Formats: sequence, structure tokens, C-alpha cells
Amino acid sequence: MKLIFVASPYAGDVEKNIEYAKEACRYVLNEGNAFFCPHLLYPQILDDDNLEERKLGINMGKEFLDKCDELWVFGNCISSGMFEEIEFARRKGIPIKRIMELDMQTNELAPLRLGM
Repeated sequence: MKLIFVASPYAGDVEKNIEYAKEACRYVLNEGNAFFCPHLLYPQILDDDNLEERKLGINMGKEFLDKCDELWVFGNCISSGMFEEIEFARRKGIPIKRIMELDMQTNELAPLRLGM
């Protein structure tokens, strides 16, 4: 089982993007992996509208990314936060996988694999 860092959009339509991030995490689980998704965790504690706190959240996320096996980038668009994570992974030699929205739709039909 690999540890996957989940990158997907957060800002903008936050409610929609949170649901999308949850779907991305489920996709990772369905592929037999564990995940870390910072934008489902840190905004519960930090204020994403406060630039200093947003930067702190991104930097803490990078600390986890450095310990992950791979970075999986979800969605058809790359946000500024996602771009930072991608560049960090490239510099560290962390493998990057891109999953488009259409790819996720086929995975949604699969039941969640439990007891991995």
C-alpha cells in the first residue's frame, strides 16, 4: 500500500471542491492506497483567507508530501496551490500521477475495497 498525497482544487467554490476532494480520496482508497489530503484537514484549523495561515497550511502540507510515495493531481485544472505542490514534488523526485475528472467517473462505479 502506497501513501498518496491528494492534490485537488480548494479555493473558489469551496463546498463543491471539498466534495470533489472527498471523491479523490475515495478514488485513492479504491486503488488500494492510503491518502493524505491537506485541504480537507488544515482549513478546519487555519483561515484560508488569511495569507499567512494559508501559506502555513501549504508548507505543512509539503512536509507531509515529502514523506508520501506519490503525488496524485486530480481535476482538469491546476490551482496555484496545486502548482506549488507539483513543483515541490518535481524537485524532490516524488512521482506525480494526473487523474482527470473523466477517469474518476469510471472509478465511482466501483465499490469501496475494504480490508486491504
